[in-house]
Amino acid sequence: MIFKQIFDTETSTYTYIIASAKGREAVIIDPVLENVEDYINALKELDLKLVKVIDTHIHADHITGASKLKQATNCITIMGEHTPADTVEIKVKDDEIIHIDNLKIRSMYTPGHTSDSYSFLLDNYLFTGDTLLINGTGRTDFQNGSSKDAYNSLFSNLLKLPEETLVYPGHDYNGKFSSTIGNEKKFNPRLQVKSVDEYVDIMSKLNLAKPKMIETNVSRNIKLGAN
Repeated sequence: MIFKQIFDTETSTYTYIIASAKGREAVIIDPVLENVEDYINALKELDLKLVKVIDTHIHADHITGASKLKQATNCITIMGEHTPADTVEIKVKDDEIIHIDNLKIRSMYTPGHTSDSYSFLLDNYLFTGDTLLINGTGRTDFQNGSSKDAYNSLFSNLLKLPEETLVYPGHDYNGKFSSTIGNEKKFNPRLQVKSVDEYVDIMSKLNLAKPKMIETNVSRNIKLGAN
């Protein structure tokens, strides 16, 4: 399998290019608009045909490259069915399978960070978007976020996967590339709680600044990054 992880230094965003082998079909997860040319060059180098692009949710901190990639490659755009983005071509339901050649990617509805957040599971590779981060979890204070929903998404869904499952988040701010479900259960400070109320209390006290350009980013991402 081809697996390429690309980091956007401006927004600390991870984008993923995945294919079964050289010369085959590919999918990109969470592309950043400014890096589209880099993705296209990577696809050419590996002789890959981009057929699908997935956004895990409507992003607030960067603009998706989905529309630009579609214009360049005629790929299909995919998000979860709870997305407010009407121009998405395929809206997958919870537990639906996305096929790329012989690869099978399972969609998992994991709201909390936003009301439309999905994670995606390919074999033992888990792409968590902003739901589960390495030693952290996604904030829940805008875009219909809910700390209770986040707790349920984490403890009733993602953390029930096998402990060896590899965690690939949508962001990292500390130079880490991946983790495992087992490591996050043991060491992630946000997950060392005994109840939903305790988790809600932790999240309510974060006092994080809102992302710059959040209104512009969200409105453009609802149109998949188009102007």
